[in-house]
Amino acid sequence: MTTDFMGLCRRRQSCRKYADRPVEPEKLMACVEAARLAPSACNSQPWHFHVVSRPDLVEKIGAATQEFGANPTMDTAKAFVVITEEHAKLSPTIRGLIDSQYYAHGDVGAAAAIICFEAEEQGLGSCILGSYNRETICRALGVPVEKRVRLVVALGYAENAAVREKARKALDEVVTLYA
Repeated sequence: MTTDFMGLCRRRQSCRKYADRPVEPEKLMACVEAARLAPSACNSQPWHFHVVSRPDLVEKIGAATQEFGANPTMDTAKAFVVITEEHAKLSPTIRGLIDSQYYAHGDVGAAAAIICFEAEEQGLGSCILGSYNRETICRALGVPVEKRVRLVVALGYAENAAVREKARKALDEVVTLYA
């Protein structure tokens, strides 16, 4: 099987405004199925994916992402995946050397990125959000308030699907090659 992964990387972009069109449940589940397959330290899989497409909950999560003055258009998202960090169960050798949560934040980040790539494959726009009111989200979803909400991924059909040119640093600015 061949894929155009670099093409996918070039197409995928953060969507800031979504069309007024619901997202099919099977597309949302494809996104979290892909994320479930993400790599994690010692295969610990320290995540739980809360898939939100029910309109009343989407409205509450969208509002929670705007509470601190950020993400002004997230009320247009049609779905969210709220990722909570679960206890990372590392191998006994590793666990004896480091804190079990040492790798969890990177693992959750990898899973969120994979959600976004699969969303692009499904024809959806996505945006990883790091600014949100965790307590508001927990209350809305009935999740214990002490739960670590790590990332929120907004999903929906992009209002404007045109691919923007990416503004990225030059490769030689971000890479040192030791060959």
